[in-house]
Amino acid sequence: MISYKRKPNTKKELLQILNPTIKNWFFSKFKNFSLPQLFGVMEIHSRNNILVSAPTGATKTLTGFLSVLNELVDSAEKGMLEDKVYCVYISPLKALNEDIKVNLINPLKEIEEIAGKKLGIRVGVRTGDTSTYDKAKMTKKPPHILITTPESLAILLSTSKFSDHLKKTEWCIVDEVHSLAENKRGVHLSLSLERLQRLASHITRVGLSATVAPLEEVAKYLVGYERDEERNCKIIDVQFIKNLDLKVLSPVPNLIDTTHKDMHDKMYELIHKLIQKHKTTLIFTNTRAATERVVNNLKDKFLKFYNEENIGAHHGSLSKDHRHGIEQKLRDGKLKVAVSSTSLELGIDIGNIDLVILLGSPKSVARAIQRCGRAGHQLHKTTKGRIIVLNRDDLVECSVLLKSAVEKKIDTIHIPTNCLDVLAQQIYGMAIYEKTTYKNILSLVRKSYNYHNLPEKDFRQIIDYLAGKFSSLEDRNIYAKIWYDEESGMIGKRGRLARMIYMTNIGTIPDESYIKVKVGTQVVGEIDEGFLEKLRRGDVFVLGGSKYEFLFARGMVAQVRASIDRPPTIPNWFSEMLPLSFDLSMDIQRFRRLMEDKFRKKLRKKEVISFILDYLHIDKNAALSLYTYFKEQYEFSLIPHDKRILIEHYDENGSKMVVFHTLFGRRVNDCLSRAVALAISRVEKRDIEIGIDDNGFYLRSSKKVMPLQALKLLKADKLDLVMSAAIEKTEVLKRRFRHCATRSLMILRNYMGRNKRVGRQQVSSMILLNAVKRIDNNFVILKEARREVLEDLMDIENTRKILKMIEEGKIKVEEVHNVLPSPFSFNLVMQGHMDLMRIEDKVEFLKNIHKMVLAKISAKKGMTKESFSEFDYYRDWKNKEEEEISKKEMKLKELKIMAWNLKRVPGFVKRELIKLIDGEDIRQDVLSGMQKHRDEIEKWPDELKSIIFKHLGEL
Repeated sequence: MISYKRKPNTKKELLQILNPTIKNWFFSKFKNFSLPQLFGVMEIHSRNNILVSAPTGATKTLTGFLSVLNELVDSAEKGMLEDKVYCVYISPLKALNEDIKVNLINPLKEIEEIAGKKLGIRVGVRTGDTSTYDKAKMTKKPPHILITTPESLAILLSTSKFSDHLKKTEWCIVDEVHSLAENKRGVHLSLSLERLQRLASHITRVGLSATVAPLEEVAKYLVGYERDEERNCKIIDVQFIKNLDLKVLSPVPNLIDTTHKDMHDKMYELIHKLIQKHKTTLIFTNTRAATERVVNNLKDKFLKFYNEENIGAHHGSLSKDHRHGIEQKLRDGKLKVAVSSTSLELGIDIGNIDLVILLGSPKSVARAIQRCGRAGHQLHKTTKGRIIVLNRDDLVECSVLLKSAVEKKIDTIHIPTNCLDVLAQQIYGMAIYEKTTYKNILSLVRKSYNYHNLPEKDFRQIIDYLAGKFSSLEDRNIYAKIWYDEESGMIGKRGRLARMIYMTNIGTIPDESYIKVKVGTQVVGEIDEGFLEKLRRGDVFVLGGSKYEFLFARGMVAQVRASIDRPPTIPNWFSEMLPLSFDLSMDIQRFRRLMEDKFRKKLRKKEVISFILDYLHIDKNAALSLYTYFKEQYEFSLIPHDKRILIEHYDENGSKMVVFHTLFGRRVNDCLSRAVALAISRVEKRDIEIGIDDNGFYLRSSKKVMPLQALKLLKADKLDLVMSAAIEKTEVLKRRFRHCATRSLMILRNYMGRNKRVGRQQVSSMILLNAVKRIDNNFVILKEARREVLEDLMDIENTRKILKMIEEGKIKVEEVHNVLPSPFSFNLVMQGHMDLMRIEDKVEFLKNIHKMVLAKISAKKGMTKESFSEFDYYRDWKNKEEEEISKKEMKLKELKIMAWNLKRVPGFVKRELIKLIDGEDIRQDVLSGMQKHRDEIEKWPDELKSIIFKHLGEL
């Protein structure tokens, strides 16, 4: 059974079980045992399964290894150390594996010095990067502690020579279990753990996790089932033992009526100020492009402070050598600041960072704590994080997120179940290792948490597919991989190349590539596969500054139509954005309802702001911004919240716009919007445009639509059928089918030493998709592709809950008709325009809509004296802004004339200088733009340089 350990062991109890050598080493490094060690070390020593959930830098890893090292040292000193793998340590990151190797080998050397002799305890790393020589060496003389990845463990379990060394394994430590449990790598690992358990008869499972919820489900995932009952596991919950110093910051007091330039400048001034106050800062952005942009802007704007030596970018698109270089510089304390998208979230040792800055919302409480936990990566250090917000939706989101973090409310993790593609791959591995029976495999599979409720019908069809029962698949070069004797129930491998095929095609991470975008036969650019997945026929997107309408895709080519007069529906960064968690979105909606209640009771401004300050952990500036935002929405329209879905109608350039205020996160909105669109298309016989984000979705049509009636047609118990129809011919299903077909080894990425390119894989999968539909429209791998889209990529389960609440009257649906989008709609309806407009124009556009909304509110009020003063403020502010722009333009003209009249300066330099002055970058920071002309400028006489720099400084 799953239980919590509420009381830690005492220091005295731990000292009684520790070997004297380990005891001396430990207290030479540490003053005392940490709380995770007091809770966990005795349990691991007693061979109890445990899950340790603690923040980054809270000594989780040493907690996991201390008992293991204690027993190994004790056995070595007594001459009882065997040639076997005592402990398997599994991590999702290769970089983390190297980290642990260093952090184990150095302590072992120190322990040997204390012991006064060589103990001979071996530590070995086995990943995809391990050389053939090292693999062979490891097979002959196995490491006592094996550090590996989920994929490499599966290979070792199917390798008879090495698997013998695993037959007496005593411990299995799974690090970063929270990041594995939520994806198919974790599903793959759960079956490998069951195979290891069967091989070794008993292993103690130790899970090390950062902040995650619900802990009970993660514990079940870790330990699985035995005889249809959960295996025992003790949960050690010390998630919040470190002090949190978290704040939401805004670079400007007014987040909507500030120019882009002011916002941009103030943001970087704030970032620079924070960096300079700390020794080492780690900045997280939400996209890879933003990561590069932040690095370049900091170097350009603050020339004296940042250079190639003390600032660096770290994300998945960069080379391995570059990433390792950044990690090493961080460890050595040589970097002042590192900027990352997601690649530095997990717990590799990257030195002593004392501040984490998050640019924009991290979209979940757990992710915010995980990222901020990189600061103060030691037990007694404070986790210090600052979230910088740049719009009002982000301000609301991050303020509620911060409240949840402080109050220890963590988002619920989604753990995939019954993944049939992973199952096919693992069954193949089991058949390669040994002849076994149908019943044995089914029994082992159902011991895994992820497959505990696997229907035997699905299991049987996987066996039939692997055994080559569907002869029509042979026309597609898909041959039997195992043999299955139905009378005896025996199963075994088929073919001499079975082991080679398995080892070169194992894994769950799909190959990704870029898609060529063509108008007819002409290539106009490239998009990534993640972006293509989001496109539906008729969607408009921007590429290279031009708009294109998506028509269809074949293989790795997307066909589009140019000369489109409609605004874009999908922004180009959409595929990179993290989705808002459902739990956090519901907390935001509850806050919305509380705010509406305050306005409905006609509380004074001071009282509402006082409530905001009490409810959220923010400053007065942020509280004032929130008050204004909600007040505008309340006076203009209605406030949508957890008990009200608002459907808002308005006209935009001849189009009918319908905005659904459904703040449930993008995964739910993706599902709900497709269901509503399908209902409208079936009833009204026409297609409509859709745009989605975390806060809701919009429908655009040339004619009036009936969204409320469409929503009422959707029933919770029929949602699976509706969504299956909605995704049937979409790009997302085609792509995900390829991923599933590759995982299930229907499509081989590597055969006979030849790699099949992603384009060839996609073409093969399209042909294969039609073939499996002819066999059975619910063929297991196609069924899995649909499940992956609806359950993992989208969130059909919570969408079903929302529809159920609507049916039961717990959520009301109300419609309003406006002449303008309401304040809560601004970011959603603007997202399509973002790629088309310059950022300055986008900001100006938002400000103009905002002004018109304020005008409408004032008209409702009957143009009171208060509302006139608001308009006076905005009018004066606008006039002042235009005056400032005019002054700057005059100064630029003067600078251009002066630049051209400079004597003793070559003409080509003058022309380049004038080009710079005319460019957009010059307006933001002329000095940074002139860096590439540094050599020429250095040759100018000092008096000329001083004249130029004086004028540039005035800008």
